Amino acid sequence: MKIIPKLFAALALFLGAIHTGSVAAQQRQSKPDILYIAIDDLRDWVHYLGYQQVKTPNLDRLAQRGVTFTHAYCASPVCNPSRTALMSGQRSSTTGVYSNGIDWRPLVKVPTLNEHFRTSGYYVCGAGKIYHGNYPRDVDWDDYQHERTTDPDDVENPAKGKAKNKGKAASEATNDGVGGIKFKPIDARDEDMVDYHTVSYTLKQLNRSHDKPLFVACGLHKPHMAWDVPKKYYDMYPLDKIQLPKVLETDLDDVPPAGVRMAKPEGDHAAILASGRWKEAVQGYLAAITFCDAMIGRLIDGFDKSPNKDNTIVMLWSDHGWHLGEKQHWRKFALWEEATRAPFLITAPGVTKPGTMCDRTIDYMSIYPTLCELAGIPIPKHVEGPSIKPLLADPKAAWDRPALTTHGYQNHAVRTEAYRYIRYANGDEELYDEKADPLEWKNLAADSNYASLKKDLAQWFPKVNVATPSGGDEAAPADAATKKAKRAAKAAKLQAK
Repeated sequence: MKIIPKLFAALALFLGAIHTGSVAAQQRQSKPDILYIAIDDLRDWVHYLGYQQVKTPNLDRLAQRGVTFTHAYCASPVCNPSRTALMSGQRSSTTGVYSNGIDWRPLVKVPTLNEHFRTSGYYVCGAGKIYHGNYPRDVDWDDYQHERTTDPDDVENPAKGKAKNKGKAASEATNDGVGGIKFKPIDARDEDMVDYHTVSYTLKQLNRSHDKPLFVACGLHKPHMAWDVPKKYYDMYPLDKIQLPKVLETDLDDVPPAGVRMAKPEGDHAAILASGRWKEAVQGYLAAITFCDAMIGRLIDGFDKSPNKDNTIVMLWSDHGWHLGEKQHWRKFALWEEATRAPFLITAPGVTKPGTMCDRTIDYMSIYPTLCELAGIPIPKHVEGPSIKPLLADPKAAWDRPALTTHGYQNHAVRTEAYRYIRYANGDEELYDEKADPLEWKNLAADSNYASLKKDLAQWFPKVNVATPSGGDEAAPADAATKKAKRAAKAAKLQAK
């Protein structure tokens, strides 16, 4: 008689398993997959945004598939704070994560984007650089492939790179750049580069059978310095054809002291001018961009062959922009247009239309809520940005929110479609008319005619500004780079003599 209860128990388990499998299958079919592409240090130098000198055919064709935001801005112009903000949904001014030297993990006490999708039923995996590499938190992922090594050029971790890649990337170059601005062509194949393997992992996940909807993150390292990429990409940009950025020699004359300190004209820019190698540096950055574009091409080609491509949201962003001499400044670490504007695009089946451009100003705090809304999962209450799904459906829809960028404690920039207003912690100000002065050469902040406008724009500054955590000096990375650049400038001048 004991056999009958056992049979009932076995039947119940069997039916339960069928029900669970059925629910999982229904969820798998109803929820879209997400291909989440992050690029490091790519400014607005892409062909589809109108920069004619660069070769980015694959980014261009990806942009043609959905909505491109022509005025998308980072939440912070530094790798770690930018990525922490967009992945946590909280601004730097809320968390206190202002620099690469601040560990975000103990400061972010809310579900991150990948963690939220995982607890909402997604299989969440990734490879490459999504968060800043020094602070991984693998528990938030179902699977993660860290960069197996760094390229032999990684200026953020040179000892690590050299140790693991010694002898792997020979070069005919006689030096590795100018001071902290690192670049040279290398004798290597695409397959030798870290980003190639990041793409390989992503393609494997896209083609693997999953019993849950898939969220796969693909973090590409280039064009982060050093711009050491296979020589064939340098060959695409002959030096005699290189065009330098448009600059004004007196550009810093009307910039307040706080802005000049941020520009650090006596650092990288002085070294570049003394070396006479400005064009070579631009060539290196362009070569690194086109290498990145080739990786995007390989990713798109593989994605197009994946089984669930027709039900996959594709989002691509770069963590911030980059200066190459504008305002006598190099790198990010600033609140002007070049450091804060970056490529951002979304393709969402059933929502976006191919080949659409949106000119509204948005910032990356919209990434978290937008993906939640597109995937049909709740938006957590802690998220500080609005969803831009309405702009995906109608790029010309009304939008009254400016973009907001923070660099360091109480240094903020507000960007509307017409103006950029910067206010530093000490009260120094800059104001630019973006329609009449897109290169931001004339600071209008001292003009009393704009007092009312500045007051209106200031309403968008954060109401909460958390102090820098102990031991986390937001200026440290830039200051170290400046000291190195000063030494390079001095050496270049001596060599010129």
